[in-house]
Amino acid sequence: MNAATPAAHHAGSTLEPKGHDLAACLQQSTLYREYQHAFQTATGLPLVFRPAGSFQAPFHGAKNANGFCSLMAARSKTCAACLQLQQRAEVEAHAAAATLECFAGLSESLIPVRIGEQTVGYLQTGQVFLRRPTEKLFRQAVQQLREWHSDIDEPQLRTAFFATRVLTRSNYDATVRLLASFAQHLSMIANELMLKEAAAEPPAVARARAFIAEHLDEALSLHQVAQAAHMSAFYFCKVFKAATGLTLTDYLARTRIERIKQLLVNPHMRVSEAAYAAGFQSLSQFNRVFRRIVGQSPSTYRDHLHGAVPAGGSRSPLPFAA
Repeated sequence: MNAATPAAHHAGSTLEPKGHDLAACLQQSTLYREYQHAFQTATGLPLVFRPAGSFQAPFHGAKNANGFCSLMAARSKTCAACLQLQQRAEVEAHAAAATLECFAGLSESLIPVRIGEQTVGYLQTGQVFLRRPTEKLFRQAVQQLREWHSDIDEPQLRTAFFATRVLTRSNYDATVRLLASFAQHLSMIANELMLKEAAAEPPAVARARAFIAEHLDEALSLHQVAQAAHMSAFYFCKVFKAATGLTLTDYLARTRIERIKQLLVNPHMRVSEAAYAAGFQSLSQFNRVFRRIVGQSPSTYRDHLHGAVPAGGSRSPLPFAA
């Protein structure tokens, strides 16, 4: 196999790591944890990172979690209704932030974190009212709970319901837009985080990574890298994938993309020059790989990097669903 074509891979292999593995990598990153702490401290709202397809109550045990929602989560029928809302939100937030309202009138938002064309998870916040809660709204919620045959402590529910945070829609939209910007930043650095996760490895893999770093601008083949690791090509493929979670082809592609990002910090560096300097042999191949990994074209990334256009470009209004 010639590994100089990063877009190619063995039949049956996957270019992208498992979504939940990548989601866990982002959840545990220092960047996310520091932002989460700052966001929750500044806004008083909860913030969680929800892996795509998760079927768990996202705010369980979270800082600043809403008291009314916590009471609802303890009841099977309302917990099921909450999870159904999460599923609806995932569908609507596939490509952009979405805000939905639950049966009790509280709003929650999901902001997708996409790595290339893959949605690996969602930043989630909310559990707030976007209008003043009324007695009528509370009575409707209680009626729904009774129809679900839920045991309720009405005085306790009332206290929690009317203690819920109330934000104007414009203020809440601004908060969601801040998270959308952070989601884009997470997406942009996810490749770097994945490569750092590959740091704990067997000596043979460390030798291979050092060889790749030294010869990245060359048309590297599997045979060359395996030879540097002192292994057969067949055995090396297994060991490398087990240690890094990536095929050699994908690792080469992601490492080259990181090199290109570093080169493009220089405003005078042309995209084509950076591509060839990082070892890509074809501009069309480079463009495909860059878009798959970064989620945008190389020229758009370069413009964003140097402030030629706002990060993320123009945004359409946030969708709201009742």
